[in-house]
Amino acid sequence: MAMDGLAEWRRVVRDNDPTALDELLDEDAVFLSPIVHTPQVGRVKAGLYLRLALALLNNGAFRYVGEWRAPGSAVLEFEGVIDGVTINGVDMISWNDAGRITRFKVMIRPLKAINLMHERMRMLLVAANGDQAA
Repeated sequence: MAMDGLAEWRRVVRDNDPTALDELLDEDAVFLSPIVHTPQVGRVKAGLYLRLALALLNNGAFRYVGEWRAPGSAVLEFEGVIDGVTINGVDMISWNDAGRITRFKVMIRPLKAINLMHERMRMLLVAANGDQAA
């Protein structure tokens, strides 16, 4: 039986369980970031960025405030706060028939939030693997 990709993603966020991403992400998943100009392709790269984003945003202030669905995809509007800066954005998620996420695109506003996310994600990437690509 195929998993429900959206329900599983919500569980990952609710339980703050990034280890579940290995099963949830398709092998060829693509992550599109508002702060990295190139798509991050593959379960490993997409998973790294999603894990770091969860570590940064899922701090008790994160919540989904809207949801729009279509077959095999959804758009989730979110709000969060980092260092007193309110972050508003959307996660655009697509999944395959097996329920695995194939595409995850994030858009964030306002500009102050994007700049803060860029700075923090860069720091987390450097700490994770010395990658300065963010």
